[in-house]
Amino acid sequence: MLTHLLKIITLIIAATIAIPAWSYDVALAQSYEKLFAPVKGAQAGKAMHLMKPDAFVNKVKEKKPLVVLDIRTPAETGVYGATLRGTLVIPLNELFSEANLSSIPTDKTVVVLCKSGTRAAAAGTALRHIGFDNVYVLKGGFKALAGYMGPKEANTLPTPQPTPQPTPQPTPQPKSALPVPPQSSGWYPAPAPFPTRPTWWPSTADTHQSTPRQ
Repeated sequence: MLTHLLKIITLIIAATIAIPAWSYDVALAQSYEKLFAPVKGAQAGKAMHLMKPDAFVNKVKEKKPLVVLDIRTPAETGVYGATLRGTLVIPLNELFSEANLSSIPTDKTVVVLCKSGTRAAAAGTALRHIGFDNVYVLKGGFKALAGYMGPKEANTLPTPQPTPQPTPQPTPQPKSALPVPPQSSGWYPAPAPFPTRPTWWPSTADTHQSTPRQ
């Protein structure tokens, strides 16, 4: 009986040793701890880089350097999609390939959006975790944007208006100096020349010629 009991205990110990102990990635957990440390209190949304629809629309109208990253499925984007110039359309399941990550700019604000904001929040968090600190999430997604602007306007997204160009003004011409009359000094007019004798005027010789005596 005792021998049988010892065999059972031995089998239990062996089975326990064979099962690997569960553990988590400590280094990865510490990196997430650092990422989410600022997420607290009233500043939680700001720390998570959530952007409200009104702030997003204002940035577009002010022509701030901004790129929209639409991570919805092709079926969704085929119905309605972001038409803002420079929009990147990359489904979430393809987002983290090397080619797609290299297409995301790092020198301007990137706003990730989906239908309701859930997928965008996950994608935005993951992108920031791997180094894309310029990534933000449109809070509430297209639904919130449609609620703020209206469905039609949200589908087309606001278009920045061109900066009005100033009307060119004619270049003023320099004032020319008043002409100086010939043969004059300063501003005094030159004396009029003595009038010439007309051709029909008799000459002095003809006038004083004496008639010879008979």
